[in-house]
Amino acid sequence: MTGSTPQTLSTNRTQSGDVHRLEVIHVEGDVYSVDIREHRLHVDQPLAAGGTDTAPTPTELFAASLATCVAFYAGRYLHRHSLPQAGLRVRTEFTMATDRPPRVTSLRLVIVPPPELPERRRAALLAVASHCTVHTTLHQPPETGIELAP
Repeated sequence: MTGSTPQTLSTNRTQSGDVHRLEVIHVEGDVYSVDIREHRLHVDQPLAAGGTDTAPTPTELFAASLATCVAFYAGRYLHRHSLPQAGLRVRTEFTMATDRPPRVTSLRLVIVPPPELPERRRAALLAVASHCTVHTTLHQPPETGIELAP
């Protein structure tokens, strides 16, 4: 998506529950800003794909969303059990399809727990982290609609 005409995409959750809104606004070239509450993120494309590589791609943010959700749930588990969080990491890798349509075909996450995590807590940490909101959403995908504003 290139050009100088501002383009806006927004998502709204229309089912029951709280509605969360964010807005994506074209900045320039392949750069878009994402306004989420009081936060602003940017996305871009790599140089090889015609972008300016000033920010992560939307697909990288997708993988990062899962990884940070897993890390958050793992961190909350550790905190709840008065275990140290220092050293907690989530390594993530993903692969893209080689055919059409373009899509992520696999995601692999490895939780690196703090060194002090007792062996008896490892399975529970994995179970809790595996039930993060993003992960469960991927297993039970939401209804998604894309429409053009009048």
